[in-house]
Amino acid sequence: MHDRVFSGIQPSGVPTLGNYLGAIRNWVPLQDRHDSIYCVVDLHAITVWQDPRELATQTREMAAALIACGLDPRRCVLFVQSQVHAHARLAWIFNCVARLGWLNRMTQFKDKAGKDREAASAGLYVYPNLMAADILAYHANMVPVGDDQKQHLELANDIAQKFNHDYGVEFFPAIQPLIQGVAARVMSLRDGTKKMSKSDPSDQSRINLTDDHDAIALKIRRAKTDPEPLPDHPEGLEGRPEARNLVGILAAVTDSLPETVLREHGGRGFGAFKEVLAEALVAHLSPIQAEIRRLLDDPGALDAALRLGAERAEAIADPIVAEAERIVGFLPR
Repeated sequence: MHDRVFSGIQPSGVPTLGNYLGAIRNWVPLQDRHDSIYCVVDLHAITVWQDPRELATQTREMAAALIACGLDPRRCVLFVQSQVHAHARLAWIFNCVARLGWLNRMTQFKDKAGKDREAASAGLYVYPNLMAADILAYHANMVPVGDDQKQHLELANDIAQKFNHDYGVEFFPAIQPLIQGVAARVMSLRDGTKKMSKSDPSDQSRINLTDDHDAIALKIRRAKTDPEPLPDHPEGLEGRPEARNLVGILAAVTDSLPETVLREHGGRGFGAFKEVLAEALVAHLSPIQAEIRRLLDDPGALDAALRLGAERAEAIADPIVAEAERIVGFLPR
Protein backbone atom coordinates (compact mmCIF):
# COMPACT_ATOMS: atom_id res chain seq x y z
CA MET A 1 0.00 0.00 0.00
CA HIS A 2 1.35 3.46 -0.88
CA ASP A 3 1.50 6.24 1.69
CA ARG A 4 -1.47 8.56 1.93
CA VAL A 5 -1.47 11.64 4.16
CA PHE A 6 -4.63 13.07 5.75
CA SER A 7 -5.04 16.07 8.00
CA GLY A 8 -7.89 18.35 9.01
CA ILE A 9 -8.23 21.77 10.59
CA GLN A 10 -11.22 23.39 12.29
CA PRO A 11 -12.83 26.38 10.57
CA SER A 12 -12.01 28.97 13.21
CA GLY A 13 -11.72 31.65 10.51
CA VAL A 14 -8.31 32.93 9.53
CA PRO A 15 -5.58 30.84 11.21
CA THR A 16 -3.07 32.14 13.71
CA LEU A 17 0.69 32.17 13.26
CA GLY A 18 0.66 29.09 15.54
CA ASN A 19 -1.66 27.17 13.18
CA TYR A 20 0.48 28.21 10.23
CA LEU A 21 3.96 27.45 11.59
CA GLY A 22 2.86 24.48 13.70
CA ALA A 23 0.80 22.67 11.08
CA ILE A 24 -0.21 24.24 7.77
CA ARG A 25 3.27 25.14 6.54
CA ASN A 26 4.44 21.58 7.17
CA TRP A 27 1.61 20.21 5.01
CA VAL A 28 2.80 22.07 1.91
CA PRO A 29 5.86 19.92 1.01
CA LEU A 30 3.89 16.73 1.69
CA GLN A 31 1.61 17.38 -1.29
CA ASP A 32 4.55 16.71 -3.64
CA ARG A 33 5.88 13.67 -1.76
CA HIS A 34 2.65 11.81 -0.97
CA ASP A 35 -0.95 11.41 -1.96
CA SER A 36 -2.24 14.23 0.31
CA ILE A 37 -5.78 14.98 1.49
CA TYR A 38 -6.60 18.10 3.55
CA CYS A 39 -9.95 18.98 5.00
CA VAL A 40 -11.69 21.89 6.77
CA VAL A 41 -13.51 19.95 9.50
CA ASP A 42 -16.83 21.75 9.94
CA LEU A 43 -18.54 18.63 11.37
CA HIS A 44 -16.05 18.79 14.25
CA ALA A 45 -16.74 22.51 14.68
CA ILE A 46 -20.41 22.00 15.59
CA THR A 47 -19.56 19.79 18.59
CA VAL A 48 -19.90 23.19 20.30
CA TRP A 49 -22.63 25.56 19.12
CA GLN A 50 -21.74 27.76 16.14
CA ASP A 51 -23.56 30.70 14.63
CA PRO A 52 -24.55 29.27 11.20
CA ARG A 53 -23.60 32.35 9.16
CA GLU A 54 -20.32 32.71 11.01
CA LEU A 55 -19.52 29.02 10.47
CA ALA A 56 -19.98 29.39 6.69
CA THR A 57 -17.82 32.54 6.64
CA GLN A 58 -15.10 30.99 8.77
CA THR A 59 -15.06 27.83 6.66
CA ARG A 60 -14.37 29.93 3.54
CA GLU A 61 -11.75 31.99 5.40
CA MET A 62 -9.89 28.88 6.54
CA ALA A 63 -10.01 27.34 3.05
CA ALA A 64 -8.71 30.58 1.51
CA ALA A 65 -5.91 30.72 4.09
CA LEU A 66 -4.89 27.11 3.38
CA ILE A 67 -4.58 27.86 -0.34
CA ALA A 68 -2.76 31.15 0.34
CA CYS A 69 -0.28 29.30 2.58
CA GLY A 70 0.66 27.00 -0.28
CA LEU A 71 -1.83 24.12 -0.49
CA ASP A 72 -2.56 23.76 -4.19
CA PRO A 73 -5.94 22.15 -5.02
CA ARG A 74 -4.30 20.69 -8.14
CA ARG A 75 -1.51 18.99 -6.17
CA CYS A 76 -3.57 17.80 -3.17
CA VAL A 77 -7.22 17.11 -2.38
CA LEU A 78 -8.66 20.07 -0.43
CA PHE A 79 -12.30 20.08 0.63
CA VAL A 80 -14.87 20.76 3.34
CA GLN A 81 -15.73 17.77 5.54
CA SER A 82 -19.55 18.10 5.53
CA GLN A 83 -19.59 17.93 1.71
CA VAL A 84 -18.35 14.31 1.80
CA HIS A 85 -20.96 12.14 3.53
CA ALA A 86 -18.60 9.16 3.85
CA HIS A 87 -17.17 10.79 7.03
CA ALA A 88 -20.49 10.72 8.90
CA ARG A 89 -21.37 7.23 7.64
CA LEU A 90 -18.09 5.72 8.85
CA ALA A 91 -18.20 7.72 12.10
CA TRP A 92 -21.47 5.99 13.06
CA ILE A 93 -19.91 2.56 12.52
CA PHE A 94 -16.95 3.67 14.66
CA ASN A 95 -19.32 4.93 17.37
CA CYS A 96 -20.43 1.32 17.60
CA VAL A 97 -16.87 -0.10 17.57
CA ALA A 98 -15.22 2.28 20.08
CA ARG A 99 -15.72 1.49 23.77
CA LEU A 100 -16.87 3.99 26.39
CA GLY A 101 -13.83 3.16 28.50
CA TRP A 102 -11.57 4.29 25.67
CA LEU A 103 -13.39 7.60 25.27
CA ASN A 104 -13.36 8.20 29.02
CA ARG A 105 -9.56 8.30 28.86
CA MET A 106 -9.45 11.13 26.29
CA THR A 107 -7.87 14.08 28.06
CA GLN A 108 -9.00 16.58 25.42
CA PHE A 109 -12.68 15.96 26.22
CA LYS A 110 -11.97 16.60 29.90
CA ASP A 111 -10.17 19.86 29.00
CA LYS A 112 -12.88 21.08 26.61
CA ALA A 113 -15.92 20.00 28.65
CA GLY A 114 -14.49 21.58 31.79
CA LYS A 115 -16.27 21.15 35.11
CA ASP A 116 -19.75 20.77 33.64
CA ARG A 117 -19.21 17.65 31.55
CA GLU A 118 -22.92 16.76 31.75
CA ALA A 119 -23.67 19.90 29.69
CA ALA A 120 -21.21 18.98 26.92
CA SER A 121 -22.63 17.69 23.63
CA ALA A 122 -22.53 13.98 22.82
CA GLY A 123 -20.73 15.08 19.65
CA LEU A 124 -17.84 16.51 21.69
CA TYR A 125 -17.59 13.18 23.52
CA VAL A 126 -17.46 11.04 20.35
CA TYR A 127 -15.32 13.58 18.46
CA PRO A 128 -12.32 11.15 18.39
CA ASN A 129 -14.47 8.53 16.59
CA LEU A 130 -15.22 11.06 13.85
CA MET A 131 -11.53 11.93 13.67
CA ALA A 132 -10.75 8.23 13.18
CA ALA A 133 -13.36 8.11 10.40
CA ASP A 134 -11.88 11.20 8.73
CA ILE A 135 -8.54 9.40 8.38
CA LEU A 136 -9.65 5.83 7.76
CA ALA A 137 -12.33 6.71 5.18
CA TYR A 138 -9.33 7.31 2.89
CA HIS A 139 -7.20 4.41 4.16
CA ALA A 140 -4.71 7.17 5.05
CA ASN A 141 -1.74 5.86 6.99
CA MET A 142 0.14 9.08 7.77
CA VAL A 143 -1.19 12.03 9.76
CA PRO A 144 0.80 15.20 10.51
CA VAL A 145 -0.21 16.01 14.09
CA GLY A 146 0.81 18.02 17.11
CA ASP A 147 1.49 16.34 20.44
CA ASP A 148 -2.04 17.19 21.62
CA GLN A 149 -3.58 14.92 18.97
CA LYS A 150 -1.36 11.86 19.51
CA GLN A 151 -3.85 10.34 21.96
CA HIS A 152 -6.63 10.62 19.36
CA LEU A 153 -4.43 8.87 16.80
CA GLU A 154 -3.79 6.02 19.20
CA LEU A 155 -7.57 5.71 19.64
CA ALA A 156 -8.03 5.70 15.84
CA ASN A 157 -5.59 2.78 15.64
CA ASP A 158 -7.46 0.96 18.45
CA ILE A 159 -10.74 1.42 16.53
CA ALA A 160 -9.17 0.18 13.28
CA GLN A 161 -7.72 -2.88 15.02
CA LYS A 162 -10.98 -3.70 16.80
CA PHE A 163 -12.98 -3.37 13.56
CA ASN A 164 -10.50 -5.66 11.77
CA HIS A 165 -10.58 -8.14 14.68
CA ASP A 166 -14.36 -8.14 15.18
CA TYR A 167 -15.09 -8.76 11.50
CA GLY A 168 -12.11 -11.03 10.78
CA VAL A 169 -10.66 -8.75 8.11
CA GLU A 170 -7.45 -6.82 7.43
CA PHE A 171 -9.28 -3.80 6.13
CA PHE A 172 -8.17 -0.64 7.93
CA PRO A 173 -4.43 0.20 7.96
CA ALA A 174 -2.30 1.28 10.93
CA ILE A 175 -1.78 5.06 11.12
CA GLN A 176 1.59 6.69 11.80
CA PRO A 177 1.88 10.19 13.27
CA LEU A 178 4.08 12.56 11.27
CA ILE A 179 5.65 15.08 13.64
CA GLN A 180 7.81 17.66 11.88
CA GLY A 181 8.78 21.26 11.65
CA VAL A 182 11.08 23.69 13.37
CA ALA A 183 8.42 25.72 15.22
CA ALA A 184 6.05 22.86 15.94
CA ARG A 185 4.78 24.68 19.03
CA VAL A 186 4.25 28.42 18.80
CA MET A 187 3.35 29.78 22.21
CA SER A 188 1.18 32.67 23.39
CA LEU A 189 2.77 36.13 23.25
CA ARG A 190 1.40 36.79 26.75
CA ASP A 191 2.45 33.49 28.37
CA GLY A 192 5.26 31.38 26.93
CA THR A 193 4.00 28.25 28.70
CA LYS A 194 0.66 28.17 26.79
CA LYS A 195 0.08 27.41 23.12
CA MET A 196 -0.90 30.30 20.85
CA SER A 197 -4.63 29.83 20.46
CA LYS A 198 -7.69 31.35 18.82
CA SER A 199 -9.67 30.64 21.98
CA ASP A 200 -7.48 32.86 24.20
CA PRO A 201 -9.67 35.85 25.21
CA SER A 202 -6.78 38.26 24.53
CA ASP A 203 -6.13 39.07 20.87
CA GLN A 204 -2.71 40.33 22.04
CA SER A 205 -1.72 36.71 22.73
CA ARG A 206 -1.61 35.74 19.05
CA ILE A 207 -0.66 36.89 15.58
CA ASN A 208 -3.52 36.33 13.14
CA LEU A 209 -2.45 35.70 9.55
CA THR A 210 -4.46 38.75 8.46
CA ASP A 211 -3.04 41.18 11.06
CA ASP A 212 -1.63 44.24 9.29
CA HIS A 213 1.85 45.69 9.70
CA ASP A 214 0.88 47.95 12.62
CA ALA A 215 -1.02 45.21 14.51
CA ILE A 216 1.92 42.80 14.18
CA ALA A 217 4.45 45.43 15.28
CA LEU A 218 2.31 46.39 18.29
CA LYS A 219 1.68 42.79 19.40
CA ILE A 220 5.38 41.89 19.13
CA ARG A 221 6.37 45.08 20.98
CA ARG A 222 3.94 44.18 23.78
CA ALA A 223 4.92 40.49 23.84
CA LYS A 224 5.95 39.32 27.28
CA THR A 225 9.71 38.93 27.81
CA ASP A 226 12.15 38.85 30.72
CA PRO A 227 14.72 41.54 31.68
CA GLU A 228 17.82 39.52 30.64
CA PRO A 229 19.43 40.08 27.23
CA LEU A 230 19.23 37.30 24.64
CA PRO A 231 21.74 34.49 25.17
CA ASP A 232 24.16 33.54 22.39
CA HIS A 233 23.40 29.79 22.50
CA PRO A 234 20.16 27.72 22.88
CA GLU A 235 21.05 26.38 26.37
CA GLY A 236 20.71 29.96 27.62
CA LEU A 237 16.98 29.81 26.80
CA GLU A 238 16.36 27.20 29.53
CA GLY A 239 13.68 28.45 31.92
CA ARG A 240 12.94 31.42 29.62
CA PRO A 241 9.80 30.31 27.73
CA GLU A 242 8.93 33.73 26.26
CA ALA A 243 12.46 34.28 24.93
CA ARG A 244 12.52 30.77 23.47
CA ASN A 245 9.16 31.38 21.77
CA LEU A 246 10.22 34.64 20.06
CA VAL A 247 13.55 33.16 18.94
CA GLY A 248 11.72 30.10 17.55
CA ILE A 249 9.28 32.30 15.61
CA LEU A 250 12.09 34.34 14.01
CA ALA A 251 13.96 31.14 13.11
CA ALA A 252 10.80 29.69 11.51
CA VAL A 253 9.87 32.72 9.39
CA THR A 254 13.47 33.24 8.19
CA ASP A 255 14.03 29.52 7.49
CA SER A 256 16.95 29.38 9.89
CA LEU A 257 17.71 27.67 13.21
CA PRO A 258 17.43 29.07 16.76
CA GLU A 259 21.24 28.73 17.05
CA THR A 260 21.70 30.98 14.01
CA VAL A 261 19.27 33.56 15.39
CA LEU A 262 21.10 33.60 18.73
CA ARG A 263 24.53 33.88 17.09
CA GLU A 264 23.27 37.00 15.34
CA HIS A 265 21.28 38.57 18.18
CA GLY A 266 22.88 37.18 21.37
CA GLY A 267 23.69 39.85 23.95
CA ARG A 268 21.06 42.26 22.61
CA GLY A 269 18.06 43.48 24.56
CA PHE A 270 14.55 42.58 23.42
CA GLY A 271 13.70 46.06 22.08
CA ALA A 272 15.93 45.81 19.00
CA PHE A 273 15.21 42.08 18.58
CA LYS A 274 11.45 42.65 18.56
CA GLU A 275 11.78 45.21 15.73
CA VAL A 276 13.70 42.67 13.63
CA LEU A 277 11.08 39.99 14.43
CA ALA A 278 8.13 42.26 13.52
CA GLU A 279 9.75 43.19 10.17
CA ALA A 280 10.47 39.53 9.37
CA LEU A 281 6.88 38.54 10.18
CA VAL A 282 5.44 41.30 8.00
CA ALA A 283 7.71 40.35 5.09
CA HIS A 284 6.78 36.68 5.41
CA LEU A 285 3.01 37.15 5.86
CA SER A 286 2.34 39.97 3.33
CA PRO A 287 2.11 37.72 0.22
CA ILE A 288 -0.11 35.25 2.12
CA GLN A 289 -2.42 38.09 3.19
CA ALA A 290 -2.72 39.43 -0.36
CA GLU A 291 -3.67 35.96 -1.63
CA ILE A 292 -6.27 35.45 1.14
CA ARG A 293 -7.90 38.77 0.14
CA ARG A 294 -7.90 37.81 -3.54
CA LEU A 295 -9.56 34.44 -2.85
CA LEU A 296 -12.21 35.85 -0.49
CA ASP A 297 -13.08 38.55 -3.03
CA ASP A 298 -14.37 35.79 -5.34
CA PRO A 299 -16.35 33.40 -3.09
CA GLY A 300 -18.01 31.75 -6.13
CA ALA A 301 -14.64 30.58 -7.47
CA LEU A 302 -13.52 29.46 -3.99
CA ASP A 303 -16.74 27.45 -3.46
CA ALA A 304 -16.34 25.85 -6.90
CA ALA A 305 -12.75 24.79 -6.07
CA LEU A 306 -13.94 23.28 -2.77
CA ARG A 307 -16.81 21.41 -4.46
CA LEU A 308 -14.32 19.98 -6.96
CA GLY A 309 -12.13 18.93 -4.02
CA ALA A 310 -15.14 17.27 -2.37
CA GLU A 311 -15.86 15.29 -5.56
CA ARG A 312 -12.25 14.07 -5.66
CA ALA A 313 -12.39 13.17 -1.95
CA GLU A 314 -15.68 11.33 -2.44
CA ALA A 315 -14.22 9.28 -5.30
CA ILE A 316 -11.61 7.93 -2.85
CA ALA A 317 -13.72 7.60 0.32
CA ASP A 318 -17.01 6.28 -1.09
CA PRO A 319 -15.74 2.85 -2.22
CA ILE A 320 -13.79 2.38 1.03
CA VAL A 321 -16.76 3.25 3.26
CA ALA A 322 -19.16 1.24 1.08
CA GLU A 323 -16.87 -1.78 1.61
CA ALA A 324 -16.81 -1.13 5.40
CA GLU A 325 -20.64 -1.07 5.31
CA ARG A 326 -20.69 -4.34 3.36
CA ILE A 327 -18.31 -5.94 5.89
CA VAL A 328 -20.63 -4.86 8.73
CA GLY A 329 -23.60 -6.44 6.93
CA PHE A 330 -25.47 -3.38 5.59
CA LEU A 331 -27.41 -3.95 2.37
CA PRO A 332 -25.90 -2.26 -0.70
CA ARG A 333 -27.30 1.14 -1.62
